Amino acid sequence: MRLPALSRLASILLVFAAYSAAQSQTQLNLMPMPSQVTQGQGQFLIDVKLAVAIQGLSDDRLAAARLRFLSTLGRETGIPFSIEPPSTGNFTLQAQAPSKPLPTLGEDESYRLTVTSTSVQLTAPNPLGILHGLQTFLQLVHITPQGFAAPAMTIVDQPRFRWRGLMIDSGRHFQPVPVIERNLDGMEAVKLNVLHLHLSENQGFRVESKVYPLLQEKGSNGQFYTQKQIHHIIDYASLRGIRVVPEFDMPCHTTAWFVGYPDFASGPGPYKIEPKWGVFSPAMDPTRETTFEFLDKFIGEMTALFPDTYFHIGGDECNGKEWNANPKIQAYMKANHIKDNAALQSYFTGRVEKLVAAHGKIMEGWDEVLQPDTPRDVVIQSWRGPQGLAQAARQGNQVLLSNGYYIDLNQPASEHYLVDPLGGEGATLTAEEKARVLGGEATMWSEFVTPENIDSRIWPRAAAIAERFWSPQSVVDVPSMYARMAAVSEKLNSYGLTHNSFTLAMLQRMTGSDDPAPLEVLASVVQPPQGYQREELHEYTSASALNHLVDAVPPESETGRKFNELAALIASGKASPAQWQQARTWLTLYRDNDAKLQPTLAASEITAELAPLSRSVSEVAAIGLQALDDLKAKHPVPTADRDKNLQTLKAAEKAKAILLDKLVPGVELLVKATAK
Repeated sequence: MRLPALSRLASILLVFAAYSAAQSQTQLNLMPMPSQVTQGQGQFLIDVKLAVAIQGLSDDRLAAARLRFLSTLGRETGIPFSIEPPSTGNFTLQAQAPSKPLPTLGEDESYRLTVTSTSVQLTAPNPLGILHGLQTFLQLVHITPQGFAAPAMTIVDQPRFRWRGLMIDSGRHFQPVPVIERNLDGMEAVKLNVLHLHLSENQGFRVESKVYPLLQEKGSNGQFYTQKQIHHIIDYASLRGIRVVPEFDMPCHTTAWFVGYPDFASGPGPYKIEPKWGVFSPAMDPTRETTFEFLDKFIGEMTALFPDTYFHIGGDECNGKEWNANPKIQAYMKANHIKDNAALQSYFTGRVEKLVAAHGKIMEGWDEVLQPDTPRDVVIQSWRGPQGLAQAARQGNQVLLSNGYYIDLNQPASEHYLVDPLGGEGATLTAEEKARVLGGEATMWSEFVTPENIDSRIWPRAAAIAERFWSPQSVVDVPSMYARMAAVSEKLNSYGLTHNSFTLAMLQRMTGSDDPAPLEVLASVVQPPQGYQREELHEYTSASALNHLVDAVPPESETGRKFNELAALIASGKASPAQWQQARTWLTLYRDNDAKLQPTLAASEITAELAPLSRSVSEVAAIGLQALDDLKAKHPVPTADRDKNLQTLKAAEKAKAILLDKLVPGVELLVKATAK
């Protein structure tokens, strides 16, 4: 019998329903957590009588925000709200002054939200704060015995950092406009305010240039944003209070540039779009004046297209091999007393910075561009570590942190959450130096994402990072974060994001069945390897089909994480009888699933690779069940038997079908506990 889509994994998730419900009732499911919350009495009921009125000042951004708010609230509640602006209402929006036509770094983003049993008042210095307050109210809405409502309270809120970004890499795998739009909607929901678009790579140049049309005609495989589409993205973002910062990487990561314009490359060519991933040698020639003439015209065109004050020139991962192999470049370096490739890149960066400044912009670059003579107004984005952040701030440059926020590396949300721009080395800075830390950006590099699964790689973990950038530094409760992130993840469905729906669709395609229940069970407890291990396990190119189970599961197995929490409680002797039963129910499900799944796997090579993984998961679950029996009965387990099981678990830790079994850590804890 086919289960309804909404209850497919009920057998897996039900064991934690009561636990999760109890947690959610003890805290507000807000993310980012506001600066100050004062609980009130009662609740504001939401029905068709809701009337959202703008008092006093209004502008296009505020009017559009009101309509988006009603639309999102309508999707979440099913209530058909009137969109006609009322003269008065029980939900009022009041901005004290207009915001700038385009969002600008440093604008006041604070707001005050007052919810009573009869009314809602949202006030802010300008419309940007109103946008943020509306998103906070949407997170407050929940179902009650009386219908949908928001609890009475007063929230006074403002961001901790001015720059709260998400970088999306459209260079390696192109991300179409609808992908950008829905992720901008998600960014607005969690108060991120900078979209950093990585627009050129060895694998593709992604923006239409009318000055140098061969950039997209020969360097994009036909996948690029037209200038009209760029205008649309900027307008779409601006209405949501989000700045758009472009990045055109130089002098390296530039193979796609040279397909159409090889004359300013350092090597002899010929060049073609690079199908593989990695660090490659092609680099611009810093010793030719024609290189800077080319860049002057290009930067002039792109700074006119992108109105934000900041312009990112990349500057990372230059290996210098083409420079070393070019006799003319070597002769130039010798004649001009340029001692090494780092100094040559510094010379290049200095020239480019002057071009960017001449076109009225402030240059931004990855931390390789930081040199002792780097102009102080250049913004440094640190990807290599907090030491680079501290060095830049001490040197007088403004700085962003991305190290620790590489969401493409499939790290758990908790690891990202506990990284702080002003933690570690950042904590050692003086007050003046700390003021130069603008904030940070989560980075979504796209070697292993497509428009189909990119949302799952960004959300909901980006919400945890958004909290780190917005909320007070003292907000660091990891269990609370996970509970609130789960609630916000469900809210994000109403914004059109696909992070919660893509897995089922991909599994249905993989199996040719609309009810791939056994594969869903397996998928719920595995996750991709972390870091760069995936590249070591299999060779990929830009033409590789990302349609396997490793592409269909989220970066962090929620089921695996919760099971491991249970196992830790049991191993430490702190678990309740209900928690013991929960663990047993779960392990029984995974032990028995292999018998149901194996007969279906041979139908396709896409699923055939999962046979060893499924067997291993079943074996691990069986070991876990035996450990539970031994612990419950307090049977002494012979050392040899225990060591044998641990060896089996050690083998099960290794990736199979490029996936990790997340039952293993918890079962290891149970087996080791049998020694006590």
